[in-house]
Amino acid sequence: MAASRPLVAVRGTNGVALYHGQPDYSEVSGFRRDPTRNCRVIAFSRDGKLLAWTNEEVVQVVSLPSFEKVFEVAKPKTLYLDFSPKGTILCTWEQYTGSKDAPEQPNLHIYDIKSNKCLRSIVQKKQSSWQLQWSDDEGICARNLNNEVHVYESNNFENFKHKIHLQKLAEYSLAPGNQPHHVACHVPGSKGQPSFVRVFKYPNFEGPNAGIANKSFYKSDRVDFYWNKKGTGLLLLTSTEVDKTGGSYYGDQGLHFLRTTGDTAMVKRGKDGPVYCVEWSPECDHFCVVYGFMPAKATLYNLNCDPVFDMGTGPRNAVYYNLHGSLLILAGFGNLRGNVEVWDVKGRKQVSKTQAADSTLLSWCADGEHFLTATTAPRLRVGNGFKLWHYSGSLQHEVLCKENEELWDVQWQPFPPEAFPAKPVSYKQVSGIESSQPQASKQVYRPPGARGQAPSFKVKDEEPPAGGDKAADATAVPKCALKNQKRREAKKAKRENEQGGDSPIKAPAAVQRVAEASAQNTDEVSKEKKIKKPEEEIGPDCHPQGASSERENSGS
Repeated sequence: MAASRPLVAVRGTNGVALYHGQPDYSEVSGFRRDPTRNCRVIAFSRDGKLLAWTNEEVVQVVSLPSFEKVFEVAKPKTLYLDFSPKGTILCTWEQYTGSKDAPEQPNLHIYDIKSNKCLRSIVQKKQSSWQLQWSDDEGICARNLNNEVHVYESNNFENFKHKIHLQKLAEYSLAPGNQPHHVACHVPGSKGQPSFVRVFKYPNFEGPNAGIANKSFYKSDRVDFYWNKKGTGLLLLTSTEVDKTGGSYYGDQGLHFLRTTGDTAMVKRGKDGPVYCVEWSPECDHFCVVYGFMPAKATLYNLNCDPVFDMGTGPRNAVYYNLHGSLLILAGFGNLRGNVEVWDVKGRKQVSKTQAADSTLLSWCADGEHFLTATTAPRLRVGNGFKLWHYSGSLQHEVLCKENEELWDVQWQPFPPEAFPAKPVSYKQVSGIESSQPQASKQVYRPPGARGQAPSFKVKDEEPPAGGDKAADATAVPKCALKNQKRREAKKAKRENEQGGDSPIKAPAAVQRVAEASAQNTDEVSKEKKIKKPEEEIGPDCHPQGASSERENSGS
C-alpha cells in the first residue's frame, strides 16, 4: 500500500497549522488550525502517526491522518515534548522553578498516551540533558542522575533494573537498534588523568572487565556521541573550550571511532580547523565529516576511517542524508551565504547546486526527493518563511510570512523507511517556480581603479572534488616566482637610490608583468648574482654611502 503524502507542520505567530506536500501544497482542511499565538513546541512521533503540540492551556496529541484527539493534559508551561520510539510514551519538560524556601517541584513528566496516565514525575534541572533515551524496541530506557545511569525495562519507571556508576560522569548515550543494547559513558579527566569514554553491554555494568570498548584522550571538555542506525559503530567528537596551541579561537576538536566489538581508531582529517558536522549514512557503511577552516572540506570515510571520497572545499558547515542514503546535502548556513549542494552518494557526483539565503534549518522529506529550508525566529525576525525544493535544485513552493508575522518551526511528517521506495538518481532538473523574494547582489565591491579587471588573487583557495581537474593554467606564474620578482625589483630600486641616481623609485611592476615572470626568472637571478659579487669583494666599509658618512663625521 502506497504511503500518503507527507505533511508539513508549521508553528508561528498564527498558531499551529498543517500543509500538504507536493503537488498542491495546500493547507490541510481536515486539521483544525490552533490559532493560539503562544504555541511553544510541536513534535511528531517517529512513525509520523501522532502529532503533539502545546499552547497556553494544554498539551494535546492527535492521530494522523484522522486528526482525532487521543491525549490531552493541562500543562501550559511545557517547553519541550518528546515521543518514545514506538509512540507509546510522551515526555514533557518545563522550566525548573524550585528554590531554597519552596520544595522541589517535578518538571519532567512521563505519560502513557493510550491510558492518559502519568507514569512518573521527576525533577530534571538541566535543560540540555532532559530527554530520556530509549532503545528502538523500547525494551530499555535510560536517564542520568548524579554520576549514575539508571536503566528501566519495559517502560516501568517505578524502579530501575540496573545502573552504571562512574565518578564524575558527564554524558551518556544509549545506542539505537535492538538487542544487544549498548551504553556509552563519558568521564572528563582531572588532575592530569585523561578523559575516557567507555562502552558497556547491557546488563553487564559492574566489574573490572565490564567495559567492552574504551577510548582515552586528554583534549576533552565535552564529548558528542554519534551512533550509526544499527548501534554497532560510535563516533566521538571531543571538544575543548580553549586551544592551548593557539591554532584556533574556538578551541580544539578530535574525532574518534569505536566499534561495539572493542576496536578503536582516530579519524584523520585532511585540513586543520574545527569539525562543523558529523553524519552517518542510513546504510551504516560510511559517514561524512565537514571540517577545516573556511572554505571547509567534506570527506566520506569508510568503517576503517579511511577517506573514500573527497568532495573538495566550499562554504559549508552542515551535511544531511536523505532517508535512503542515496543523496546528501552539503549546506552553509549561519554566517555563510546559504549554498545548498546535492550529491549523488553512489555516483560520487554533484547533482545540483542552489542557494537558500538566510536559512536557519533544512530537512529532508520522507520520500527522499524533496527537502525544505526555512528562515525562522528568533534567529532571524525578518523575511521568515519556508521553501520546498526538489533535489535537482528547482524551487517547488514557498510560503512567506507577512509583515509583523514570525515563523518559529517547520517539520516534515516522518515515515518509516519502507514507506517510500528509493528511486534512481536523476541529473535532469525538474520544472519549478521563481522565488518572489528579491535576490541579493552577488557582485563584490571593487574600487574604481580595479573595475573591469580580473582579480589578481583569491582570498581563499577552493579545492575541487577528488578526481576533478586540478591542473593549473600553463601561463600562470608560481607564487614563489612572483614573490622573488617583487623582492628583486625592490632591491634594484634601493640600490639606484643609494648610488645617487636621478631616477625615482618605481613601485614593483610584478602584477603588470605576470605573464613575463616565468621567462625572466632565470635572467634576473643571474643578474642579481653579478651585482652582489663585487659588493662582497669591496666590503661594507668601502661602500660609497659609508665613505660619505665618514667624511661627514670627520668634518664635524
